[in-house]
Amino acid sequence: MTDRAFEIRGVLFDFDGTLTRPGAHQWQGLREKIGCPPGTGVLEFIEAIADAEQRRSTDAELVAFEEMAAARSTPAEGAVSLVQALRRRNLPVGILTRNSRSSVETALARFDGLCVADFDPVITRETPVTPKPAPEGVHYAARRWGIDAEQVLVVGDYVYDIESGRRAGAVTVLLATSERPGMASAAPDFRIRSLSQVLDVVRLGTPIGGGKLPNDLLEAFFDEYPAADPDLLIPPGVGQDTAAVALGGDQVLVLKSDPITFVTDAVAEYAVVVNANDVATSGATPRWLLTTLLFAPGSTPSQIRQVMADLQKVCRRRGIALCGGHTEITDAVTRPVVTGMLCGVVRRDRIIDKRNMRAGDRIVMTKRVAVEGTAIIAREFKDRLIRAGVSEKTVAAAAGFLSDISILEEARIAADAEGVSAMHDVTEGGLATAAEELSTAGGHGLRLRTDRIPVFDETAALCRAVGIDPMGLIGSGTLLIACRPNHVERLLADIRSAGIEATLIGEVLAPPRGIESVGADGPTIWPVFEADELTRLF
Repeated sequence: MTDRAFEIRGVLFDFDGTLTRPGAHQWQGLREKIGCPPGTGVLEFIEAIADAEQRRSTDAELVAFEEMAAARSTPAEGAVSLVQALRRRNLPVGILTRNSRSSVETALARFDGLCVADFDPVITRETPVTPKPAPEGVHYAARRWGIDAEQVLVVGDYVYDIESGRRAGAVTVLLATSERPGMASAAPDFRIRSLSQVLDVVRLGTPIGGGKLPNDLLEAFFDEYPAADPDLLIPPGVGQDTAAVALGGDQVLVLKSDPITFVTDAVAEYAVVVNANDVATSGATPRWLLTTLLFAPGSTPSQIRQVMADLQKVCRRRGIALCGGHTEITDAVTRPVVTGMLCGVVRRDRIIDKRNMRAGDRIVMTKRVAVEGTAIIAREFKDRLIRAGVSEKTVAAAAGFLSDISILEEARIAADAEGVSAMHDVTEGGLATAAEELSTAGGHGLRLRTDRIPVFDETAALCRAVGIDPMGLIGSGTLLIACRPNHVERLLADIRSAGIEATLIGEVLAPPRGIESVGADGPTIWPVFEADELTRLF
């Protein structure tokens, strides 16, 4: 797999052997019949025949062979569904082949669900471009689509296809369903075994919306680049919001980095608390904060100073030292962005690692759904909410949820309790995504009771007014805790005695990971969100 960055805006397929079932053995029979030597292309061999009559006769042999092969051809497995899927994504799809137009049309007539009109362009040897492995066909398609050749994905099963794409600067995919002579020289960006994998490549080159990188992509990237430091006790992983590094002796350093990008109001409070929350879920005490402050051109020094002062005030209130960082004015942002990097410490025998979850553990949820998201919506969209019929009293109450986005107190209680095996705070993607992340990080399934998940009246009212689902709304302030069943009642009592709401919402299952959702009337579907619901409002 290539490490190059790319964007895909059009897909160009080889035809024979790629969209149709491979026929290399048939082509070998033709080569022997016309006397084409190994290593020489059939078209190039015919073009080089000096005798005009022999050249015409040999070309007729080629045409007859192609028509015969096309009349017997069948679609490759997955070809029809792949092209249809690409067209649904509004990606232009074309064909680049050394075959004749007539043979392509004959073969496509045998496709159920596709026809010639589904491909534009269809570049054959009659098209006035130099055939593959020359790059002209790729450039021709790119001009037709109004894109750069580097934005074309070329998919084929032979070295000519890859060479054509590479020389044009396109992204190349080799469909390597079998070993074929001469393929050792092919150097594609991707090798695949089935056409269905083309969609995976296309996804890598498709622009994505705002919010966190989807967890399945993040996990795939982590798998490509595993961490190897023996002192790294908690390595990168989906749902692992912190790293833990052994310092020697019994001390462990817990590290966390997170940006605040959604809000301009109270950005300092969010920056400190969101990072401290994650450190606390490892059982550590948050201690030291570094920040990168990015401001848009036109910001005044007093505005920058205010953010710094607010950060210092919040840190002092939380017992955290603001150690420094970096401040910059840049047109890369349109509003202030604060990225925090927070460190904490914990004894090695007290670190809480999600991989310690076990089947039978109970899942406790503190507070209610979407605490942070409710506050952000109230603060950033007050006028819209009031126009939608939400009372000013409800909006004001929801804005006050900002004071509840910390989970430090309940995390401290859980860290000191017996039987706690994992903690995970709810952030982007809301409770729905956080539960998936906890399951992934812990390597176990979760059974969750949707009828037991509490929602604030203010949250419900605001989400109805703006048309979003609170289950997918950013939710700092809510903590998920996995606890051994014989200790869960004491944990609930301890959290509640601190004045913090706590609800038993489910249990840990045996592997594999995943969510089993159950409501009052039986099984339900656990919601999935590609991006946080808040991104729909900004």
